[in-house]
Formats: sequence, structure tokens, C-alpha cells
Amino acid sequence: MSHLIDENPEISEVDLNPVLVDQSGVMAVDVRVLLGEALPRAQSPWTQEQILRSMEKLLRPASIAVIGASAEAGKIGNSVLRNLVQGGYQGKIHPVNPKGGEILGLPCKRSVAEIDEEVDVAIFAIPAAAVPAGLEEIGRQGIPTAVLIPSGFAETGRADLQEQVQEVARRYGIRFLGPNIYGYYYTPDRVCATFCTPYDVRGPVALSSQSGGIGMAILGFARSANLGVSAIVGLGNKADVDEDDLLTFFEQDQATSCIAMHMEDLKDGRAFLDAARRVSPRKPVIVLKAGRTRAGARAARSHTGALAGDDRVYEDLLAQHGVVRAPGLREMLEYARALPAMPTPRGENVLIITGAGGSGVLLSDACVAEGLRLMTVPQDLDASFRKLIPPFGASGNPIDITGGEPPSTYRAAIDLGLRDPRVHALVIGYWHTIVTPPHVFAELAMEVVEAARRDGHSKPVVVSLAGDVEVEEAADLLFRHQIPAYPYTTETPVAVLGAKYRWARANHLIES
Repeated sequence: MSHLIDENPEISEVDLNPVLVDQSGVMAVDVRVLLGEALPRAQSPWTQEQILRSMEKLLRPASIAVIGASAEAGKIGNSVLRNLVQGGYQGKIHPVNPKGGEILGLPCKRSVAEIDEEVDVAIFAIPAAAVPAGLEEIGRQGIPTAVLIPSGFAETGRADLQEQVQEVARRYGIRFLGPNIYGYYYTPDRVCATFCTPYDVRGPVALSSQSGGIGMAILGFARSANLGVSAIVGLGNKADVDEDDLLTFFEQDQATSCIAMHMEDLKDGRAFLDAARRVSPRKPVIVLKAGRTRAGARAARSHTGALAGDDRVYEDLLAQHGVVRAPGLREMLEYARALPAMPTPRGENVLIITGAGGSGVLLSDACVAEGLRLMTVPQDLDASFRKLIPPFGASGNPIDITGGEPPSTYRAAIDLGLRDPRVHALVIGYWHTIVTPPHVFAELAMEVVEAARRDGHSKPVVVSLAGDVEVEEAADLLFRHQIPAYPYTTETPVAVLGAKYRWARANHLIES
């Protein structure tokens, strides 16, 4: 049916009812096909090479002009300029303001026409009504990319003004972010092109959002959780640059190994899915699709002018193209933090090892809810575990070593699970006791996992920690050593493991 509709664009509706399915095949008993006007398929005016060239200029500029730069603290033009200067950006910075003079120690040009050297990107911090004329000016100067921070376009009913901006950009071949955005961060080159708080903790995760508020939530989580990022990019109304353009850049960006995107709509679904299918097998692509409900879709229209489509269609298409969908903001951020830390699982067998029976029950429930397969432990492996645990413990799955056991029991049990090739992923439940304090558990778990990985036994390991406040430091220590660990929850560690499995399955990466 997909091929039929794809090859015949004049088909507007197909109804099959009933459809009979049995061992001999599929039969549509009654079929209705409605024809309509064949709508032209949208084609990107840019080749992949052109997109990559533009994104390099935009996200890794050698020189930046700030149009609307201001000497007055609290102004957007002052905040953007200050972030670039104080953030350590090493390229050329050109403040532009009709008043001229000097701002933050930099000579200020009265117009971009006064800049006598090449500029890669112009950042606009001027009123919306002045943007079309400003784009005309940078177009005449040959500046190839722009960042449009102002709001007041399609999201406020001024679709005409947004269309005017698009027309000018098309005429000069300008690629631009926005409008209605907070700017962007690219940490490898210390680019902090935003009026929001600075951020410079480098890491492997690139994030984007249509919403400024969501963008700042991303930044705050990244700082709090010590999640290093390669980029945080605002997309706003997506009048030009959108998610597939960013995927094309991040696909080849050596600083990025995982991509997480908050979106309210897809401007060009086909282009995004093609890019996602290409990128996902090597770099996980995580999507938080807003506007699941009618109320959410209405809010998206008033916020960025987005037209949120049928959520069931998004659900199926994203899964088919290797994308991991996150149900909420916190989940998207946790997936982004955890997925790069976990090796790809080689099979479906998940084993739970716990020091508390109650945690084992909740972890089992969480595994089933996430679609993970609890391993049926072979007799020989079961016997090996029985030798390690006390008589009142429990083998099987979960393996309950009980709470009063010393560090050596945790060490031996985890090592056994890691080194058996029939076990493909470990879920560990720790229970805080004086016999095995949190920091002792964290250190032994790190040592065992790292030794096993050195010996070629690399598999996902996630940890749930129950106990007093010391388990928070233990969880942080484990995460810093590439072991996703979470205090006070049995659901979150299993959820990130489930996301890793969904990604691996969707991209056909599981060997057995």
C-alpha cells in the first residue's frame, strides 16, 4: 500500500474493510480509493553537500557579526555579545550598531557594510520588523548564514513577515536559524551565541529544541547531571534550518556521538526520516515529540506556529527509521546521558542481580514493562550463582544475594554475570548497608565492569541504588565511569536500558 500511494500521488484516501489474513496470505475484500489533485512533493533546494557547508559556517564560524549589539546590560544584543566574548570564542567578533563606538572592548561597526573581512554568520538581536531589511544587507555583503533571535513572526500571527524573511533568504542563498529562538551553543569551538546563561561543559551529546524554555531546561539538566554536550541549538519557528539539516551536520561531527531533539512538528518529514535512517545506526537519535494530544497540538500552533500531525503516525515512522522516542522531557535527557555510556547489547538476555528482594520484584516489573526479556538462567550458571550467595538468598532471575552480604559477594556475582556470554545485559539493584557502604559498592562495581570490558566482555550495565543520601554520590561516581546509575528509583535505570534496546533493535544491531 505504501508503494501504491507513493507512486500515485493523486490518491487522496484508501479504505480497506474488511481485510482477511490467514496462512495463505492477505486479502482485501472491499477496497475504496478516492482520487484528488496530485500535490507536488516538496523537494529540498539544497544538496547534502550544500547543507553540510552551510551548517559548518553556522555552527563552527570563523567570524561572527552581532547585529543589534548593545552596550546596555540586560539587552539581548549585549547578552549575546558578552557570552561570545566571555565564553572564550577565538574567532573574530564584529558588533554592529548604528551608533558605532566601542562595546565590551570591541570596535562597533555602524553597518555590516563597514566590515572589511569575511563573516560566516550574522546574529540578529533587533526587532522583528527590521529583520527583512537586515537580511537584505547581509545578503549584499555575501554573509551566508544567520541566527534570527527575535520573536514576532508566524507564532504571533505574522506569517506574512516570516514569509518575507524567507523570500529574502532564498534570493541571497542565506541559511538561517529561527526566528523566535534563544540562539545556540557549540562547545568544541566555545561558541556561546545566545542571550541565555553561558555553558561550556564539553561532551558527546548534541541537543536541539523548538522551545527556548525547553532549551534552558536542557542546559540546566546538563549542568546539574554533568552531562557534557557538543551543542544545544534553538530551532524556534523553523522557517529554514530544521532537524534534518542538524542531523546532516551532527552525522559527521566528531564531537557528537548521540543526538536528542525536542520537536513540535516536522517541516519536511521525508527529509528528516531519510537523515535519521542514515545517522541512527552509528549515532542514536532520540526524539521528544510534543503535541501528542489535541490540547498540546493547539499549544504548539500558538507557540511556534507548528502544525502537530497525527501522533500515531509519528510513533510508527520514528520507530521504523531507527529513532528512539522519549515519552517526556526528563526521559529524553536521561536517554541522552545514558545511551552513549552503554555498549550495544549482543542479545536479548537481561539478568537482574540485587541485594534486596523488594527491589528485585520492582526491577522485574520494570523490565517487562520496557519490553526486555528476563533471561531463563541455565542450570550451570544457576549453580555457579548458588555457590556465591547465602542459603537464604535466591537464584534464578532476579539473583538475590540478600542485603547483609559483604563487598566480595557483590563483586563475585557481578563478575560472573559479566563474563558469561549468555548474559547480554545486567541490571544491578544495590541496597545500602554498613556491611557494604555505597562508596565501597560503587568502587567495586567500577573495577569489575572495567576489568571485564578490558577482557572483551562488554555489555550494558545499569544500577538502581536504594539507601540514604550517600547513594547519590555513589550514583554520580558510577555514571562518571560509564555505568548509568540512579538513586531512589527502580524504573529509570531499566527505562534507559529499554531505550538502548529499542535503538539496537530498530537499527538491526543485535547479533542474536
